[in-house]
Amino acid sequence: MSPAAGSPSRLVEPLGNQHDRTAFSCGDKTLDRYLKEIASQDARRFIAAPFVLIESTQPNHICGFYTLSAFSIEVGTLPENMARRLPRYPIVPATLLGRLAIDAQYRGRGMGEFLLMDALHRAYASEIKSFAVVVDAIDNQAVSFYQHFEFIPFPNKPNRLFLPMKTIAALF
Repeated sequence: MSPAAGSPSRLVEPLGNQHDRTAFSCGDKTLDRYLKEIASQDARRFIAAPFVLIESTQPNHICGFYTLSAFSIEVGTLPENMARRLPRYPIVPATLLGRLAIDAQYRGRGMGEFLLMDALHRAYASEIKSFAVVVDAIDNQAVSFYQHFEFIPFPNKPNRLFLPMKTIAALF
């Protein structure tokens, strides 16, 4: 997850009061509003952990963000070949990658992939274990983005995808 050669140093850190949320605009009003008005509240209420991507040259300017939170998967909603290999629990723990967005001015620079890899690494490295990382893709473009990284759609919810922790472990 090192920055590309010749590019400014990138850093992902928990959202804090020092981060300027006002200028962030990813083109989706729901995601923009979430970062500007709700993300800090979710962190204080222990609902979600928001993380922001900054560059060392502008440490308070948010280039992108994502959130992580606890989630559970009903085993019966997984593809049958995976469900068979799991313990006979009705649900298994997962990590929800609830939101991921890049400011429009930073698109095309690999920051979405950078943020995704950071989120997957945090989920993998956590002492609290989970079966998979789950995402709810906002649109077909997002579905394609996640499928590029081997996320698997749930059989009955094609915009909900997951990446098994076993696959994530192989990345790190």
